[in-house]
Parts: sequence; C-alpha cells; structure tokens
Amino acid sequence: MTLTRILSIVFLLGALGLGYMLYDSVDSVVEKEKEIARTEARIIEKLQMLRDAQIAYVATNGEYAGNWNDLKKFIEEGQIWLIQRSETTKLLDYGKEETTVTFDTLGSVNVIDSLFNERKYPDFNLEALHVVPGSGGQTFEFFSDKVERNQREIPVFEIRDPDPINPKRRLNNKEKALRVGSRTDSSTSGNWE
Repeated sequence: MTLTRILSIVFLLGALGLGYMLYDSVDSVVEKEKEIARTEARIIEKLQMLRDAQIAYVATNGEYAGNWNDLKKFIEEGQIWLIQRSETTKLLDYGKEETTVTFDTLGSVNVIDSLFNERKYPDFNLEALHVVPGSGGQTFEFFSDKVERNQREIPVFEIRDPDPINPKRRLNNKEKALRVGSRTDSSTSGNWE
C-alpha cells in the first residue's frame, strides 16, 4: 500500500467520524427540543386544569385559592350549583316591553365530577395535579390577592412553573415561565395563548 492510499483511508475514516459526530449532535438537539415541547404540553394541560378549578373556586367563594391545599379541598369537596336563567317579555299597553328575568337553582354537582370527569381526563390524578411535569417533584407556585380597579377590589391569581426546563423561558429571571393568570390584572389567560 502506498502512503497516498493509507492517507486517503485515514482521511475517509476521519470524515466519516466527523460526519457522524455532526449528525449525532444535530439529532440530540432536535430530540431535546421535542422532549421540551412534550413536557411543556403536559405543563400547559395541568395549568388549564388548575385555571378551571380556580374559576369555579372564585365563583363559589368570591376570591381565588391562594394555595394548593385550599384548592385541593375545594376540588374534593366543593359543589357547583346548576342555575337556570329564564326571561319573559311582556308587551305593555303603550308599546313598551317589560322583561322579567328569573333564576332557578336546579341542584348541584361535585367539582371533581364536573371539571375533571373521566371522559375529559381519563388519567386524572388529583394528588399529582400541583406537581410540575418533568421537574422531579417541584410544585407550581400559587399566588392570589385583590387589586383595586375603578374603586373596586377584584380578585387576581397566578399559578406559575417555578423552574422552567426550556432555557428560553429561564431568561430575565424566568419572566417567560409558563403561567396562568396575572398578579396585577383580572386575567385568566395563560402566557402560551
């Protein structure tokens, strides 16, 4: 074998090795991004469930739950009242209409059966609802308060992922961490919407 042939084989093996390393590094980045997307989708689903529970909680109690234990107790034991609204319109002698609105309470349903039924969430686990997926057991941060708007106090809440796995969400003191609600506004939107 000539020196040229040996060098050609060495360079070919080196090029193949570098090519594989490049492919492997790109492939691992793509897989990591897919894993982050899957984990964030699970976090968003839990935040949506917690938002639904908070909306039912404020409708019943006039304020949001400030911690997981209060919200959990409400999910386990709380009731959502079923109310029927009906309107009747009567035409008065002089051509004006009079509308009467009546409300009738039809009964109640358990919060857990209404919001988290098996048809909607077949794998629902109340004990793990407050645990952030992919975090190794960390729990969501809960916040609730009242803020003043137009001489009225309105309840506000925020539920937030305390330690995002996505490096982009960690920037600027984790200001883009997945969250639902707002500490300063009466919003129930999530920052992914």
